[in-house]
Amino acid sequence: MKIFKAIAVIFFTAIFIPIASGQNVKREFSLVDLRKIHNISSPAISPDGKKVAIIDSKPVWKTDKNRQQIVLLQIATRKKRILSQNRSSIGNLRWSPKGTKLAFLAKAPKSKKVQIFILPMNGGDALQVTHSKTGVARFEWSPDGKNIAFIVQDTIPNPKAIKHHEDAFKVTDNNYLTRAQVQPWHLWLVKSNGKDAKQLTHGKWSLGTDQGSLSAISWSSDGQHIVFTKFPDVWEGNAWHSVLGEVNLKTGKTTVIVDKQGATNAHFAPGKNIIAFSRPKNGDQNNGNAVYIMKDNKIIDVTADLNRNINNYIWSSDAAGLILSGDKGTSSVIWYQPLNGKAKELPTGNVEVNAYSIKTSGKGVLIFTGSTSIHPNELYLKRSYASIPSSLTDYNAFADSLQLGKSVTVNWNGPDGFKEDGVLTYPPDFEKGKKYPLVLVIHGGPESASILRFSSLVQLLAAKGFLVFQPNYRGSTNLGNKFQHAIFRDTGKGPGEDVMAGLKKVESMGIVDKSRIGVSGWSYGGYMTSWLIGKYPDVWKAAVSGAALNDWVMDYTIAYYQKGDLYFFGGSPWVKKYWKIWRKQSPIEYADRAKAPTLIMGDAGDPNVPIVNSYQMYHALRDNGVKVDFYVYPVNTHFPHDIVRTTDVYRRWVDWMVKYLK
Repeated sequence: MKIFKAIAVIFFTAIFIPIASGQNVKREFSLVDLRKIHNISSPAISPDGKKVAIIDSKPVWKTDKNRQQIVLLQIATRKKRILSQNRSSIGNLRWSPKGTKLAFLAKAPKSKKVQIFILPMNGGDALQVTHSKTGVARFEWSPDGKNIAFIVQDTIPNPKAIKHHEDAFKVTDNNYLTRAQVQPWHLWLVKSNGKDAKQLTHGKWSLGTDQGSLSAISWSSDGQHIVFTKFPDVWEGNAWHSVLGEVNLKTGKTTVIVDKQGATNAHFAPGKNIIAFSRPKNGDQNNGNAVYIMKDNKIIDVTADLNRNINNYIWSSDAAGLILSGDKGTSSVIWYQPLNGKAKELPTGNVEVNAYSIKTSGKGVLIFTGSTSIHPNELYLKRSYASIPSSLTDYNAFADSLQLGKSVTVNWNGPDGFKEDGVLTYPPDFEKGKKYPLVLVIHGGPESASILRFSSLVQLLAAKGFLVFQPNYRGSTNLGNKFQHAIFRDTGKGPGEDVMAGLKKVESMGIVDKSRIGVSGWSYGGYMTSWLIGKYPDVWKAAVSGAALNDWVMDYTIAYYQKGDLYFFGGSPWVKKYWKIWRKQSPIEYADRAKAPTLIMGDAGDPNVPIVNSYQMYHALRDNGVKVDFYVYPVNTHFPHDIVRTTDVYRRWVDWMVKYLK
């Protein structure tokens, strides 16, 4: 249940009813199709706006690894050229300022550490620029293309002592799975020919954390200053206290330029001494992320009128405004936000936006990756802010030959006066007048949202004849700051009532078999599942609880985000006045009331929601006579990312619902 803060409501008016036909019968989505899905990521448009580089990743069942390649696509002709094959851990595609070279991260053949490579566009092999002992986490070109700033983790200061088992480490804010003192991440500089690498920043503070939070790197237009996120230490639980730092390359001095806690993701405007950055609105971690600008030592929230969580942003090429992405209702949208004035939503058709890039000269050209509810990720082009995007790739065209469940938005009036929504997906062979079993798939976060994008799990369930309902509950990022903030000191009861109000709305449509309803989710979705089966035991006939947070007190004590949980409740559970609310909002408190047959799953080394949460629930249900199965995957992640284990998770999830609801 990591607290994710990254950076148009459609009213339900009709039911999609496919017409049965004996001709051109399409098959339904199956587990085998998971192996066919390409993930298109890291789009980087060239400075001249004529081509774009992407990373194409596809799972390989036999090896249980991903095959990655860098692909260059000519925008005018859609012609593709593979630039790099047989590499792993590819990421961070970056064009040189003149567009003559493309730099990227990948594992070095000998050291197996991730390093920077530069590929000339006029031919030739990629040059390995760095040789870091700990590997490179992120990098950016200097404005003149002569240097590269990059982030690496410090080496262990006492390797001989560690080898001799002088290795006890002091517990501070680390999670219980930590096995050694974690070293900080710092900023380095290297010439683009790979010479003269040197470290720019030093100290116990860090540009990264043990769980993957990582600073952006941004150069001033004169190449003399670099801004970055300065975390107080290496622990993710303290990442909420980040500030913005700057290093002066002439003097080597590092200073704090924005001391507002929670500031991160800083970027200079093209050609100007203006800095934009993300920060929870008004510094309240229960609010969504806003985007601020600092100009002439004044800080302004340019997204104040939007008053909602902003997932990410980039500067427009003329520095007159920002391109923002975020969730609005059950859609993921983009806005153009001028530095002075109101944001304007940009049309995206029915495509839900993921990552995007922008041309560095000219105006209005946008490249982004996105999906629809019935088509996985592809690359899209907007030739102007006002244009409808067109697809540039067809990597996942196989999905168009499948019979997939159609998804619609459902709106309802929730408790406490909230207007709420969710996504309802129909079985591919839905028939009007027939009632179907229903499975709830509740999103994690809780700072996330269910929107109309492609979901393999949802389509697998729909293919088995289930209605699938994905409700958004308070704490979600798609309905404004008031709705998101409402989870404060109400992490279970309020969200649970939101979900039940949404379920009542779907039931009122007359298509649900009320005797066959299941509930499921992973991470905070698992938390909600555990909460609901204890609070509303007579509703559910089956449940799947994945990586569920079941005990807030225990989780705060041993999980990696620790202090990050404090903002939900206002104080530590180990302080007497806060003890009761932490217990009251823990699903384990109500486990003895549950009745639904429950499948529990999780990863053995999950540092996010430690697996002991699941062991607690397993024993609580089993000892109270509830049918419960529990499966653990021997990996150190929050969800197994490889194709074999992912397929196994989905197979067990779907089969459990089939067993108890069909």
